[in-house]
Amino acid sequence: MACFTASNAIAKSHLLLSTSKLDCLLCVFIGTCHGDARRHKLNSAKVWLWSEKHTPRVMGGKSSSSPPPPPPLLDKPWLQMEWGGRDTDLQFINNYTPKADGLQQFRILLHGPVGAGKSSFINSVISSLEGKICHRAVVCNTGQSGFTKEYKTYRIQTGNQQNMSPLVLNDMMGLGNVNRRHRRVHVKDVKKAMKGRIKDGYKFNPESSLSETDQFYNKTPNVNDKVHVLVSVIDADKVNLLSDNVVEIIQDIRDDATDLGIPHVAILTKIDEACPEIKKDVKNLCKSRLLQKRVKDISKKVGIPENCIFPVKNYHSERNVDNDIDALVLNTLRCIIEIGDEYLKIQERI
Repeated sequence: MACFTASNAIAKSHLLLSTSKLDCLLCVFIGTCHGDARRHKLNSAKVWLWSEKHTPRVMGGKSSSSPPPPPPLLDKPWLQMEWGGRDTDLQFINNYTPKADGLQQFRILLHGPVGAGKSSFINSVISSLEGKICHRAVVCNTGQSGFTKEYKTYRIQTGNQQNMSPLVLNDMMGLGNVNRRHRRVHVKDVKKAMKGRIKDGYKFNPESSLSETDQFYNKTPNVNDKVHVLVSVIDADKVNLLSDNVVEIIQDIRDDATDLGIPHVAILTKIDEACPEIKKDVKNLCKSRLLQKRVKDISKKVGIPENCIFPVKNYHSERNVDNDIDALVLNTLRCIIEIGDEYLKIQERI
């Protein structure tokens, strides 16, 4: 009986001790341990935060934690760019002369969605060539439906500012989410422009295409009036927001350009708005994971090869020209000229 009583006492003391330990452990988590409540409350908060951050939640027997997103910049550049080649490209552009018989002007037609940056690209080209910020083409503010309403020709001066370059840039009204009728009208007008049928100053009418009786209709276009390269200008930040209607219009125009034997390339503008890393340093475009994806996306949407899609940072808020922006703009223009010049040589052999 004495042994039983002693055993009960020992067991009871062990139970009380275990309960006391359990209470202390619980106190660590709920912050109510007597005599040191504040310290335990702080510790319990740390334990809870650590467990929330590091312990994956389990749903259906599987961990729901996801791997961290990949870094915004790739280890190796996906695009090769010679940033020190500004002067070389500038000299090439200033010295360029079309070799085709009777050709005195090399015409580049810009088209694309409203507000994509067609006029800004023209200003950037002129700024890079003349060495100062220029505003020859009127640019719409963000949120406007597009400022260009007419077919306008921009001629470029050579480096010495005394002679005109054979390079000619044409700007036209941007395309939007139009109905089927307006879509047909727009495509017809672009095709007429590529054929050299539209005279400078023609105001586009979304209700009807340029008629043969109009004073702005060129009945006898020559080789200088025709377009030699078609350039689609697309906002890099809105590639995935392009409607099916706009994509189909670009595809229709691309088909017409192919039928006419005119090469088609694309320019991705506003790359600094699409990618924060490029906004920090424009040179980061060569390693930008996001920009690489945008190039692939637009290539799949409209069918333009990736090596014919050129990312560009236009002059926008800058008050002075910048060597890196100049290098990017001038290299893009040189590539466009070389692609068009190859087309002219092929045409001569036919």
